[in-house]
Amino acid sequence: MGRAFEFRKARKMKRWAAMSKAFTRIGKDIVMAVKEGGPDPDSNSRLRAVIQNAKSVNMPKDNIERAIKRASDKSQGDYKEVLFEGYAPHGIAILIETATDNNTRTVANIRSYFNKCDGSLGTSGSVEFMFDHTCNFRIAAEGIDPEELELEMIDFGTEEIFEDEDGLLIYAPFESFGAIQKELENRSIEILSSGFERIPQVTKELTEAEVADVEKLLEKIEEDDDVQNVYHTMQE
Repeated sequence: MGRAFEFRKARKMKRWAAMSKAFTRIGKDIVMAVKEGGPDPDSNSRLRAVIQNAKSVNMPKDNIERAIKRASDKSQGDYKEVLFEGYAPHGIAILIETATDNNTRTVANIRSYFNKCDGSLGTSGSVEFMFDHTCNFRIAAEGIDPEELELEMIDFGTEEIFEDEDGLLIYAPFESFGAIQKELENRSIEILSSGFERIPQVTKELTEAEVADVEKLLEKIEEDDDVQNVYHTMQE
């Protein structure tokens, strides 16, 4: 098993720990998808992916439909995706993905978390290069040979397929998302969920006390409503 498997295993379901937070994140994803490609999932591949993810965390159908309707309203504000980079105590690199309708507020909040926890907010590009930007797709394992599928999907950018108790997980570079989504749909393979992750190229082991210092900062960041995902180089 490669780094993607170990990373996924360590983080499994962690980002969706609070269901209300998951619904908030998906709601923003729906707004951005509809603003980008329209409200029809048949012609909007990004929206199709978000709806799949909504279903995977048991978001009610009515909630999904209301979110699409609100996003279609011209008076609905848009969200901008902004990436923040910095360092936690003990040299741990942190990458923060946000979706915000008020960048001034988000910048001020993120900076305050770093300042309060002895970290430092960095400049663009200061730590992003330490992470591999990947995409992933979860599909049902029944009736599919993982090794055979992996060989067939290499031409579409797939780097790794592994099986766990929830099905098969396909990993690939970020830019391969569209090609893999299209090929899975062409093969009538149901996509249970999909998404993007940033996998640290190298991780650092810390003492128990040092881990507590870093987690103090991570908790403040993850509680912010504008934050979608947080990645770091601390060994888990």
